Amino acid sequence: MTPTDAELLRTARRDADAFAELYDRYAQRAVGWARRGGVAEADVVDLAAELFAEAWRSRRRFRDPGDGSAAAWLHGIARHLIARYHRRARVDDSARRRLGMSLDYAVEQVVQLDGDGGELELAVAGLPPAQATAVRLRIVDELPYDEIASRLSCTPVTARKHVSLGLRALRNTLDPEMP
Repeated sequence: MTPTDAELLRTARRDADAFAELYDRYAQRAVGWARRGGVAEADVVDLAAELFAEAWRSRRRFRDPGDGSAAAWLHGIARHLIARYHRRARVDDSARRRLGMSLDYAVEQVVQLDGDGGELELAVAGLPPAQATAVRLRIVDELPYDEIASRLSCTPVTARKHVSLGLRALRNTLDPEMP
């Protein structure tokens, strides 16, 4: 007889293989919940993974609704994570606008700080790989954030963050005195 989700979660307290079986039952549904929740395709699998990590951490708190199913419990965790995902995206975008962090202004500052171009290339090479790639794609190739996100396998919000952090790091490297 196939164990219920509730039985798997009870068993998972001492046997991780039981949780793996629960994962197998719900992984595709978790991906679907993320997609229907408006999560960017590049982040869907990450959100599903985060869902199961959270379920693992809270497996002792699961309460059987009477039918042995964990679907509603897992879906509730997914809804919470999706809401947090969208909240973070809005906060990042709002903060960038509030601080007046326009891309053109930041690029102009960085280019003015680099006299002959040599320092800038060295500074870009010293950035974390995702930031260096994002800065090159945005500044040199003039790609939109959606395309950068696609190439970096991340969300457009994360792509913006990589560009913003990269430009800030370049500005700090080229002129540590600048605020």
